[in-house]
Amino acid sequence: MIPQDFLSFVSHGILDWPVWKIVVATLVLTHITIAGVTIYLHRCQAHRALDLHPIPSHFFRFWLWLTTGMQTGEWAAIHRKHHAKCETVDDPHSPQVKGIRKVLWQGAELYMAEADNDETIEKYGKGTPTDWLERNVYSKYTWHGVGLMLVLDWIFFGMGAGTTVWAVQMIWIPFFAAGVINGIGHFSGYRNYDCVDASRNIVPWGILIGGEELHNNHHTFATSAKLSSRWYEFDIGWLYIRTLAALRLATIKKVAPKPRFAAPRAHVDLENLHAVIAHRYDVMAKYAKSFKRAYREELKTRTQSGASELEVASLKRGRRWLHKDHNKLSAAHRDRVEGALAESPMLTKVHHMRTELTAIWERSSATSEQLLVQLQDWCKRAEESGVRHLQEFSLRLRSYAS
Repeated sequence: MIPQDFLSFVSHGILDWPVWKIVVATLVLTHITIAGVTIYLHRCQAHRALDLHPIPSHFFRFWLWLTTGMQTGEWAAIHRKHHAKCETVDDPHSPQVKGIRKVLWQGAELYMAEADNDETIEKYGKGTPTDWLERNVYSKYTWHGVGLMLVLDWIFFGMGAGTTVWAVQMIWIPFFAAGVINGIGHFSGYRNYDCVDASRNIVPWGILIGGEELHNNHHTFATSAKLSSRWYEFDIGWLYIRTLAALRLATIKKVAPKPRFAAPRAHVDLENLHAVIAHRYDVMAKYAKSFKRAYREELKTRTQSGASELEVASLKRGRRWLHKDHNKLSAAHRDRVEGALAESPMLTKVHHMRTELTAIWERSSATSEQLLVQLQDWCKRAEESGVRHLQEFSLRLRSYAS
């Protein structure tokens, strides 16, 4: 006869917890894994935004070996390639190229396929750990860690509940990191910055996925250890990093620059130019908001002045894309924008000067003196345009300080 104590151990584990405690424990365990991915793999290893003391560094490596089987060098290499080739056919997991369903539901498969690409690992994986543990344990016995995790879950929670806890641990990163962040993070949400790719902030509160929800902020300032940028945004990963730094277990190397403002200069100077270029993403985000206000006022004016329904309808069709970079729009959206601009010389002026402004910092071969002349000319024409929104924006540009 099998002893009753042994049957109880097999059924309930050494903790013998009720269901609600097991659910809480599962959430805590998966959150530790998320913290390991965002702090260690992402911000520390892939982007070098911070340095970690050996204690948290080795803990995260060991924990991720138990809960994901992922290798540091592979993960960093694939993520760096994603940034280098973002939204192109060479991007390992772009929903803009591969489709949102593919990335959302098969993100883990896309990761594993790219991990088999030796060229990717060799080119983008430099600088990641290659010590004895990495060579002889983590990379040699990839799936032994997750097997050990299963045994530990059985010991603590029992065979039935332990298997369920382990299964949740195993799908957490493939779904949320590989699927949700790489998929929805490049497909749906809001954008603080009009960066070159399609990245979006999924929600303003980065808790469930460790702050990675703020994906547009990250792609704009990839080497920043802090992912939140607006007062209402929250990055729990940054809270953990600050705590580690306070305990001298982490050294923060880079954070996204915050624009500073001074009294508007009478004329744009070199310091002003350098500040505008350094904060160009903030500049264009504010320009987009100014453009939206100009559009709303123009639509209201046209409606009240008795413009035809056709003119008003044409203006309305382009409202979602007027403030965006013309080169990033589809042919259909460009047609709508051009139709709206045809109804308003004022919006045409604002749209045209947006293109001219972005061209200033895209001219990589120009000297600082040449760029200064171009920015001075832009501000002069904006102030002489008779368009209030351009005049106010020129004043803002002359207020940026280093």
